[in-house]
Amino acid sequence: MTALTEKSNRVAAAIKLQRPAGRRHAARFLAEGPNLVEAALRRGLVEDVFATESALDRFADLLGAVEVHPVTDRAAKALSDTVTPVGLVAVCRMPEVSLAEVLSAPRLVAVAVDTADPGNAGTLIRLADAMGADALVLAGDGVDPYNAKCLRASAGSIFSVPVVEAPDTLELVRDLVYAGLVVMATTLDGETSLDDLKLDVPTAWLFGSEAHGLPTTVAEAADVRVTIPMAGGAESLNVAAAAAICLYQSAAALRGSDGSSA
Repeated sequence: MTALTEKSNRVAAAIKLQRPAGRRHAARFLAEGPNLVEAALRRGLVEDVFATESALDRFADLLGAVEVHPVTDRAAKALSDTVTPVGLVAVCRMPEVSLAEVLSAPRLVAVAVDTADPGNAGTLIRLADAMGADALVLAGDGVDPYNAKCLRASAGSIFSVPVVEAPDTLELVRDLVYAGLVVMATTLDGETSLDDLKLDVPTAWLFGSEAHGLPTTVAEAADVRVTIPMAGGAESLNVAAAAAICLYQSAAALRGSDGSSA
């Protein structure tokens, strides 16, 4: 096999990773752009890097001694899902992490239930990472966390915080309780105000989808149904805002219980 044929085969295999079925089959995904590629390199998850000539020049410091497969602008466009590709794409192995591992001794877990929007899922991953959560769990009928839009919205946090999937949400809630976590469900009609919660304990937060919120059966399975008090005229918050408030409150309380500064 010639070097040209081998590279063509690598590019063809990488293009298949744009589809969910291709990612699942290969247990690989594409990271595009300098931020994601750099984060993947730090985790040691990169198998192949493809770059155009201009990208090689532009990101020379980032790539260093990494072996790069030069590609044409046309090939780079085929590997990208963006309108204006930057010309830098890496094939990465999916991080190997299980639900059992993240629930071995958890203190703070964020759960996105039936989150179909990749932008919301990626933002929740980023929030979980920023607040020091042990994991972000995509529960129920959720988006593929290695969807390109989700990866971009995570801003590299997909490589920093464990992200696991749990198809059966009610079973997941039981697992969270068994792991010693107090399960909090965010709902508009929750009987407990966020202001009144004791949050210096191991906690799991359940966040529903933007469109439908949490299913009733899931909210009822939680230990506490929580509402965020709002003084203004807004009737609700989007899922990212609600998650940011709840996770920050938990992280601050846990820091305080450790005797560290907030």
